[in-house]
Amino acid sequence: MRMFSNEDMAKVRAAVREAESRTRGEIVPMVVPASARYREASHLAGLIAALLVLAGFLAASYGGGSATWSQVHEGWILVAVVVAYVLGSLVGSVPWFVRVLTSEQRMATKVRFRAERAFYEEGLHRTREATGVLIFLSLLERRVQVLADRAIHERVPSGTWDTMVTDMVAGVRAGRPTEALCDAIARCGALLASHFPVRDGDNPNELPDDLVRGT
Repeated sequence: MRMFSNEDMAKVRAAVREAESRTRGEIVPMVVPASARYREASHLAGLIAALLVLAGFLAASYGGGSATWSQVHEGWILVAVVVAYVLGSLVGSVPWFVRVLTSEQRMATKVRFRAERAFYEEGLHRTREATGVLIFLSLLERRVQVLADRAIHERVPSGTWDTMVTDMVAGVRAGRPTEALCDAIARCGALLASHFPVRDGDNPNELPDDLVRGT
């Protein structure tokens, strides 16, 4: 999944400015390549590859093929198994394989933790009226997490963000992350405007409007 280009960044910035022009809320969009390293997926892929190679030698031996245990030196078998593990580990670090080899629950937990950390790192907990909203996109997991500060929780019912998150994830998986994020920002802005509309002469821009790109 590609990261956002300069043109994409400009579109997101414009979407944030438009959304915040109608509300006292603060919207911070953020994208990260992944929320965790998932080293266990790489190790699991390597182990699977090593076992398949070892199973191949066993099958050849018991099957009466030319490559029997007596004909193949144990050292070469060990080398083949190690090489298979290394190559499998490399393949296991590819995003598609990471998603296949990692449970949905684990990915959801990692994305949630990373989003919670970002909420405080980006200062959303310090807005004047506690009206900060983080729209967090993790590309490898293809997951979205929306975190809102306490003033919004007091007025917005639980589950309000679910449809927005579902639609945004669908857009990301369809290869339209910029459009999906801009649409989510607009919908978030409309929701905030209904609860925290602009006051005449009192709508400071407390947080940057740029898309935050994490590591």
